Amino acid sequence: MQRVDNWVTRFEEGVIAFLLAAMTIVSFTQVVARYGFNSGWTGALEFTRILFAWLILFGMSYGVKIGSHLGVDAVIRLFPRPVFRALAVFGALCGVAYAVILLHSDWLQIFGANARGGAWDYWSKMYKIGIGLDDLRYPEFLQDSLGVQERVQRWIAYLILPVGLALFAFRCAEAVWQILTGEREMMIAAHEAEELVAENKDVLKD
Repeated sequence: MQRVDNWVTRFEEGVIAFLLAAMTIVSFTQVVARYGFNSGWTGALEFTRILFAWLILFGMSYGVKIGSHLGVDAVIRLFPRPVFRALAVFGALCGVAYAVILLHSDWLQIFGANARGGAWDYWSKMYKIGIGLDDLRYPEFLQDSLGVQERVQRWIAYLILPVGLALFAFRCAEAVWQILTGEREMMIAAHEAEELVAENKDVLKD
């Protein structure tokens, strides 16, 4: 388990670092090209928008790993420790269910729910159709040498949907195990109860 966690962590951190660097470089060069040379890359806006979407979905799972998701813990901390842990596990399980349902919801039909599709099905349709993005195009030398279509396929950009949700499900499942084994308190990073006490510790004195 630890080996898988280390590999996934390196993968997430590497991709996030690449996405941040790519967004910065593209945005910077686009500003220089536009205001310095009155030119620019027509696909820059769509490219950075896709990178930002990838960053959000990768950050969603990495946020669970480092415990940076915000949440409310003031109420559940009022319960006894066993109840608090059970509620923390329930919250992490809800994260797993959320990711799995969005990834592929057909399995909910066994419970009588009228649910179909999901991120995997949507990506598969984009892969089969092969339509391109609006403004993002392959360089001409790739079109000529490899015979690829003019516009970059949508399925490449939308690959983050199943990948991001699968990573999020893995991180939430990992959080369930860590809560059960006592490695962490809960999936979210929320300390508003302690902060409120600290902020108002002098109120009673007044």
